[in-house]
Amino acid sequence: IEEHEETLKRQDFLTTQRADLAAAKQSLQQAIREIDNTARELFLATFTQVRENFRQIFMTLFGGGECDLRLENPDAPLDCDIEVHASRRGKRTQRIHLLSSGERALVALSLLFGIFLTKPSPFCLLDEVDAPLDDQNIGRFVRMLNQFKKNTQFIVITHNPRTTTEAADAVYGVTMQEPGVSSVVSVRMKGAHVDTEAIAAA
Repeated sequence: IEEHEETLKRQDFLTTQRADLAAAKQSLQQAIREIDNTARELFLATFTQVRENFRQIFMTLFGGGECDLRLENPDAPLDCDIEVHASRRGKRTQRIHLLSSGERALVALSLLFGIFLTKPSPFCLLDEVDAPLDDQNIGRFVRMLNQFKKNTQFIVITHNPRTTTEAADAVYGVTMQEPGVSSVVSVRMKGAHVDTEAIAAA
């Protein structure tokens, strides 16, 4: 009888623990569903906005053409890939990996700036993104940089003198005046106007 009572107590304890675990599991699953729904709504809203901004920037950089961002599986937006389709004016829309290197660079910049329009960033580092661009596209890239640098500080690593002179406020470089000795040189390209005549008169 004593063993039976102890076994009943043990059974009651385990039954209570199992009920607690089942309730915790149900609560956790409900929280996961709510988080998934919220994340899905936020993602789709942001995706739609980035998609529109991407199209706008693309039209500016390419001077026309078509582009689009597509979800590989719209029914599972949080778990699927995003496809980037783009084409210049007069060409049919195709996936980004079929474009030339210069076109891919411009499409990537269009997407980057489209994201910045949606979620601005205080700074951005660009490493040789203008290398595959020709002179005409460099001009478009520089105009876009000048437009966005009002709200974002850009650090651009480049060997293109046009990007440096037309878009940079300051230039930093490394020079070797004598073998084995490197030094950093900085030049401010733009700044407050200095009245040299007033300084000379003083």
